[in-house]
Amino acid sequence: MAIASASPAGAPAHRTLLVRPPSSALADGELTHLERVPVDADLAVQQWNRYVDVFRGLGWDVRELPAADSHPDGVFVEDTVVIFDGLAVLTRPGALSRRGEVESMRPAAEATGREVVEITSPGTLEGGDILKVGRTVYVGRTARTNAEGAAQLRSLLEPRGWRVVEVPVTRALHLKSAVTALPDGTVIGYEPTVDDVTRFDAFLPVPEAEGTAVVVLDETTVLLSDAAPATAELLRGRGLTVLTTPVTEFEKLEGCVTCLSVRVR
Repeated sequence: MAIASASPAGAPAHRTLLVRPPSSALADGELTHLERVPVDADLAVQQWNRYVDVFRGLGWDVRELPAADSHPDGVFVEDTVVIFDGLAVLTRPGALSRRGEVESMRPAAEATGREVVEITSPGTLEGGDILKVGRTVYVGRTARTNAEGAAQLRSLLEPRGWRVVEVPVTRALHLKSAVTALPDGTVIGYEPTVDDVTRFDAFLPVPEAEGTAVVVLDETTVLLSDAAPATAELLRGRGLTVLTTPVTEFEKLEGCVTCLSVRVR
C-alpha cells in the first residue's frame, strides 16, 4: 500500500509526521464522555489542512496515509501505533469499530525502519493512552486500554530500559485527553478531568479543558488548540513559544492536537 509524501525538498527525515485525512463519515465517530453535536465536515477538512501545514511549515516530512472513509475515527491516527526508539507498536483498539484502522497503519510503521510488533487479544491498547516523559511511559487504564494491553506493553518496553507506570483514567476518553507533557517533562492537565495528579513527578494545572493537549515541536515550542488562549499565555509565561491552530470539529469528537498525527523523530 503506497504512502503519499507531501514533504518539501530537503525536509529532515528524522522529523516525520504520519497523518490521515478526515473520513467523510467523521461525524459518526465514537463518543464516550461528550454528547453528540453536529460536526461540520468541510470545516474539519480545512482545520486538518491547517494543522498539517503547521508541521510542513517547520520542515517536517508529512506522510499521508490512505483515506479510510469506512472508519469515522480514522483521522485519529495516534491511536493505532506508538513509537519507542527502535520499536513501533501497532495497537489493538478497545473500540471494535476502530480495529480495522490498524492494518492500514502497518506499511507506515514498517517504513520508519523500526521493528514492528503488535498488541494481541485479549489485550486492548490505544495510543491516546500512552504518554512518554523521558524514559517513563504513563499508560492510561481506560475503557479503551485494558490490563492485558498494559501488561503486553510493559513486557515489550521494560527490557529496553523504559519505566512503565499505569494511571487510572475515568473522567476522559484517553489519558492524553486529560494530560500531556511540556518539553521539560512537566505534565499539564485540566484538574477536573485528571483522576490523580500525584501519579506524575511534576504537574501543572491549566485553566481550560482544551489546554490539556500540547504537541512538543522542539525543546522550546509547543502546538496547542486555539480554543485555550489562557493556557497559551500560561505556557508563554514559562518561556515557551506557543503555536495554536483550530481543531473545534475534532474536539467535538473527543479529539485534540495530539491524536491527529504520529510524530516520528
